[in-house]
Amino acid sequence: MIQQTVIQQTVIQQTVIDKTVTQKTANTRTVKAKEATAARAIARLGAALALIGGLAGLGVAGAGAAGAGASRPTFVVGQQESGIVSLFKQSGALNGAAYNVKFAYFPYGPPLVQAAAAGQIDLGDVGDVPPINGAGKDPGFKVIAAEVPPSFKQVGDYIIVPKGSKIETLAELRGKTVGVPEGSSANGFLLNAVRSVGLSPTTVKFVNLAPAALQAAFASGDIDAAAFWNPQVTLDVENDGARILALGRPPLDPDVSFYVGADKDLTNPARRAMLTDLLERLARAYQWGDNHPAIWTQDVEKETGADAKSAAIDVANGKILVRYITPSIVSAEQTLANTFYQARQITKPVAVSSIIDNLLPADFTTASSAQSN
Repeated sequence: MIQQTVIQQTVIQQTVIDKTVTQKTANTRTVKAKEATAARAIARLGAALALIGGLAGLGVAGAGAAGAGASRPTFVVGQQESGIVSLFKQSGALNGAAYNVKFAYFPYGPPLVQAAAAGQIDLGDVGDVPPINGAGKDPGFKVIAAEVPPSFKQVGDYIIVPKGSKIETLAELRGKTVGVPEGSSANGFLLNAVRSVGLSPTTVKFVNLAPAALQAAFASGDIDAAAFWNPQVTLDVENDGARILALGRPPLDPDVSFYVGADKDLTNPARRAMLTDLLERLARAYQWGDNHPAIWTQDVEKETGADAKSAAIDVANGKILVRYITPSIVSAEQTLANTFYQARQITKPVAVSSIIDNLLPADFTTASSAQSN
């Protein structure tokens, strides 16, 4: 069901790409340049389809398990991060687990939250905006853990303009069209960024595009700018001469992400306990990856087909610590929710505290276990 949903969405994105390619003669750029960028977008889409088809059903069993027997519980983890399957295996984080784990890959956060709310996945890794966006639409999930960076020097999202663009500052986005996946972390960064220079969605046109469609629209020149993330941004900058207009760093981009859990697991005592154990193991796997960046980079290359430079940038900006959701994190998320409602990006106010269900203890850390692995 998850795989089918994501593939259906990807087919829609493919249609948008095809439409963009057929309309390329209407653009002032050279046909050859547009064909090259469109081909790269389609190639990336094909790689995503292969990843979904090849890994969505790939399971990782706990060490010592007698195969993936039907009697063992299975947890489906929705991910956007690349390299996690190899990371789990190499870190040994699942050694001794009393359950099996399968991974489902999603192009961005909103459909992942929808899958958790529908009970199609048990656990999901998303940015700061998808829970806000989903809270008013899809009851059936809770935010159960935070992902915070070791330092806030990392870049989560970017605003980029194409090669040759005359836009030099955020203020010059007035009256322009900016593509962004609605309900994503990039949506939050874009909103905060334009507000910081006195603009709003009424003075800057936000164009809602899913990731593959956004990449195609940016490549073809159909939008003036894009709010996006890596590795796509690096590819656009390195291959097509795109320019970074703004970097997603605090305070405009909080750089805090979350794990969401399905209510069907949280209300079942046995599965809730196992879900907590799985979260702790995920935290140890990520910590192991942070301590072994070269290995993690190779895993990202293998799983996504990204080049070495793009994979390295992705890993460098993807270091996370899985932690308890502190009151300060809840407060910052509430501020973001209020901003979204005031800007009419969501249709009703969201009380963030009502969707928080901490599974990890306040003093949880992976420091000691990370050293031992």
